[in-house]
Amino acid sequence: MIGERLVVVADAHFGAAPRADEDAFLAFLDRVPNLGDSLLIAGDLYDFWFTYHRVIPRHCIRVTAAVVSLARRMPVLMLGGNHDRWGDTFWTKDAGVQFDATELRFTIGSRAVRAIHGDGIHQERTAAAVLNFAIMTRPIIAAFRALPPALGFRIADALGHDPAWSRAHPEVLDASAVRQAAWAREALVAEPALGALIMGHTHRVALEAVNPNQFYLNPGPWIDEHRYAVIDHAGAHLARFS
Repeated sequence: MIGERLVVVADAHFGAAPRADEDAFLAFLDRVPNLGDSLLIAGDLYDFWFTYHRVIPRHCIRVTAAVVSLARRMPVLMLGGNHDRWGDTFWTKDAGVQFDATELRFTIGSRAVRAIHGDGIHQERTAAAVLNFAIMTRPIIAAFRALPPALGFRIADALGHDPAWSRAHPEVLDASAVRQAAWAREALVAEPALGALIMGHTHRVALEAVNPNQFYLNPGPWIDEHRYAVIDHAGAHLARFS
């Protein structure tokens, strides 16, 4: 068990998000100990993150430092998203964050929780599916690590999140959210002992009770909307930070 009250945030995409989102997130992290006793970052905190052996990415260093500082005060868990899955051992060994590239399972109070980012579990755009598969292969990760970091980040910037595209094509995200919710229902029914399934990725808010003892939660995106959620013994609720 990591506590009785879990704060959940996802999809900040720092590096592509406006500076105002970063400033607000720093204020949010200051407030988190008053909102709960543990924090889950459910993927895509950064629009790109790659753990090099001797280099810490400079972009959004204030967020990195604030997350590390918070992890000294309370449990902080982090999932890799399709934009920042390459945490390697930095978060666990150096930052004190419980990190997993794909999935976390833990208990809040008496509630068993499964958390995944949500990419790759249902039909994706073909280009995104191919890219996500490719960048998870060991030879490509090893080749990328061999590149000079400046070149690596230039490549990542060219392939990164485009907030303008997402705003212009809400129907794509809406359809993805529908598929994700259907997948979540099936996953919860298949695992009756699971009390909650948390996902991000779709940038769409969701809080759905599958039965009285189980629910699916997507806190929605931090980018542009400053959304988060809180889980406790009574269930969950959605919120916006201001």
